[in-house]
Amino acid sequence: MRILFLSSEVAPFAKTGGLADVSGALPAALARLGHDVRIVMPKYAAVDAPRWGLTAGEEIVVRPAGRESRFTLWSGRLPETAPEAPVPCGFLANARFFDRPGLYQEGGKDHPDNLDRFSAFCRAALEVPRLWRWQPEVVHANDWQTALTLLYLRTHGAREPGGAPPATLFTIHNLGYMGLFPAEQFPLLDLPRNYFTPETLEFYGNVNLLKAGLLYSTLLNTVSPTYSREIQTPEFGNGLEGVLRARQRDLSGIINGVDYTQWSPERDAHLPARYDARDVTGKRACKRALQKACGLPVKAAPLIGMVTRLTPQKGVDLVLDVLDELLQLELQLVILGSGDPALERALEAAAKRAPAKLSVHRAFDEPLAHRIEAGSDLFLMPSKYEPCGLNQLYSLRYGTIPIVRRTGGLADTVVDATPSNLAAGTATGVVFETASGHAVLNAVRLALELYRQRSVWSQMIAAAMAADFSWDRSAREYAALYDRAIKAAGHE
Repeated sequence: MRILFLSSEVAPFAKTGGLADVSGALPAALARLGHDVRIVMPKYAAVDAPRWGLTAGEEIVVRPAGRESRFTLWSGRLPETAPEAPVPCGFLANARFFDRPGLYQEGGKDHPDNLDRFSAFCRAALEVPRLWRWQPEVVHANDWQTALTLLYLRTHGAREPGGAPPATLFTIHNLGYMGLFPAEQFPLLDLPRNYFTPETLEFYGNVNLLKAGLLYSTLLNTVSPTYSREIQTPEFGNGLEGVLRARQRDLSGIINGVDYTQWSPERDAHLPARYDARDVTGKRACKRALQKACGLPVKAAPLIGMVTRLTPQKGVDLVLDVLDELLQLELQLVILGSGDPALERALEAAAKRAPAKLSVHRAFDEPLAHRIEAGSDLFLMPSKYEPCGLNQLYSLRYGTIPIVRRTGGLADTVVDATPSNLAAGTATGVVFETASGHAVLNAVRLALELYRQRSVWSQMIAAAMAADFSWDRSAREYAALYDRAIKAAGHE
């Protein structure tokens, strides 16, 4: 199957979050299954062309609304893919749009021309297959930054020889990020005015780019089955639940996978000691090293890790609501992340009050993230909503028991430590229901009780490390969804 994969960020080239991890790992897994998958993304200033061996090629010119934008197509491939399963990558360079700090923001504020940047990118991306002399059977777009390609395929896109556009799939990684812009920017999209109505791209007086993916894709999916159901409700739908309910037959959920070549304690180059499910003694060395690096006393107290964006969505405010009570328990807490300045300040102030209990690192630090996963005993994810989540999947692999709220992908991937699950030996974590500080505190207390029961704890670690969330499994589900999209688009 020929698949054009469109994403605004792809690891390891450019990354702000989980979208990049998915966009680097899923195409590689699809290629291992024998599919011809090719990626197109922007060539940001952060994309290091010499490091990745990229080469400049032909020029693409698009003229939305009479304004000319020129892109140079750079070519490369995903690193660390097998020669027999390469993943070609196209990078669209435009100095005006992409030679700047930050992919979407600078100084915590969105670039004011994001609509112009990504609408032009979407137009140019549809020209790349022509330069490659290659025609996709499926176009897979991800999140609001690439959603317009699915509408442009209908209004501006090149057709297959038979006259039909390719089948399309749109993946919603996080419905909370819609790509909202003022109505006066709509003319920049080079679309007829009838595409700015409540039935199309208009959303409470603004332009909503995510709606282009929701409305004009052959099929839709999210990154977990529970999240696909949640977003059809007012609580999680962010005002789009009606649109999603109307397309519920076309909407499915596939859990993200984990790239176990990067996230496995037996091979992780970031760790001071390695270990696996047969012998977890190296985990103790990882814990001691993490305590030392974070300025915490080296002791047997249970160590809880958090690697997260510091935002209310991630439940950081819930942790702050009960932080003083948490720190009275026999535990240590390491937090890595950045985000809301008020939450950052509150956590840093708490760390100064309790330096022997709490260590806060306000940064993006990939090696430290790996060391927290390996060195922690437990991993806290109290998200108010979580489309899929990756850190709980990493935690399972590292034998670090997750404490999560029952929402989205967290509900789909962590087996709660109920009496029956503990008796069956299937429990892999602690799951709580309510988005409240009190619920977080009670869940941590329960986890600490389990931690003190060494035979139970060892059993939970074994079950967690045995869980399989490999990308090969998820890629097979995506391949089936592509096949369904092709049939739904009438190509068979």
